[in-house]
Formats: sequence, structure tokens, C-alpha cells
Amino acid sequence: MARSKTSKAWLREHVTDPYVQRAKREGYRSRAAYKLQEIARSDHLITPGMTVVDLGAAPGGWSQVAAERVGSNGRVIAVDLLEMPPLRTVVFIQGDFREEETVARMEAELKGALVDLVLSDMAPNMSGIAVSDQARVVHLAELALDFAVKWLKPEGNFLVKTFQGVGFPELRDAMRGHFRQLVTRKPRASRGRSSEIYLLGKGLSRRS
Repeated sequence: MARSKTSKAWLREHVTDPYVQRAKREGYRSRAAYKLQEIARSDHLITPGMTVVDLGAAPGGWSQVAAERVGSNGRVIAVDLLEMPPLRTVVFIQGDFREEETVARMEAELKGALVDLVLSDMAPNMSGIAVSDQARVVHLAELALDFAVKWLKPEGNFLVKTFQGVGFPELRDAMRGHFRQLVTRKPRASRGRSSEIYLLGKGLSRRS
């Protein structure tokens, strides 16, 4: 089947993308690694010894960055519906985060211990129907927020990808209700034409 003009343009952009090329040179699994690197550096987000949960982890770029920063005394637990090639210091759980069985497996791995940081780079398969896609994006972010509120340590942090549109103000307000500070981040590695934005809740202060 012949490629569409859109897919050809995306492939050309991907191949020539400086972050894609840099990721290949430096051994990261995706260009997304540089998004987390920038946020982690500017907000002092990940330090040695932390326990980090990475939701929507495949192919593993964020997990790589987190594992590097928490070091040998830290833990990274990664979750995704898709397969993810093993990372030596990362515990990977394959499953659908929307399903109770997957969450139960994650909680069993935590063994009751609270975590320092929850990351969510989850995004649904896009249908091209803007309203429907936006609703699914926000739903995933809300599920991630619920998990974070339950499992973060006091003063723990939560970083989630979302998109500006319907439901975004409500998600932002919900996060404000749980964290001492809420900031938005648009790292340089985010493509300029993308409406994606990262919400960072700093300092868990309230539990439902």
C-alpha cells in the first residue's frame, strides 16, 4: 500500500528531527527522553534513591532517564499496554492501566510503600475525532492523578502529559486541589505544532 502524503511528511520530519538523531547517538529509546530530562533538571524532579512510577512507559525513554537519576538505591516501576524491551534496573508491568487487574499488579509490586514521583506520558491511540480524542486524553490523565493521590508520599510530585482543550481546565483545577503548587511545562523537545503540555503538581498536600 502506498504511503499517504501525511505519513510521508511525518516520516521525513521524524528522520530529520534533531532529538531523534540525538537519541540514537546517546542510546535513548525515544526523543521523549529529552522532555523529561529538561523538566527533571529545571524542577529538581528526580534525585538518587527515589521510587518512581512511570505510566505509559513504552518504549522506555522516560524510564531510562528516571533509572539513571534514581541510581542503584532507587526504584523505577514502568507500566504500559505495549511491550517494552527490558531495562536492567526497571521493573516493567505490561497491562492496561485502565483495568483494575493491572493496577492491582502495580500495587502488589509496591508492597504498600509510597512513592516519590508519578510520571504519566500516557496517550490513547488517536482516532482523528478531536472531541473524542481529547476526552480520552483527559480521562487517562485523571486516572493517573487518582493513582498519584493514593500512592504518593506527602510532598510527592506528579508529572502528567495532557493536551489543551475540552476538560483541560477541570484537570488543572483538580490537580490544584491536591498539590501545593501547580506549574505547566512545554519542554523544547515538544514539537512546536503539538498542543501537548505537561502539568506538574509539586508537593502532595491533600488526599481524597
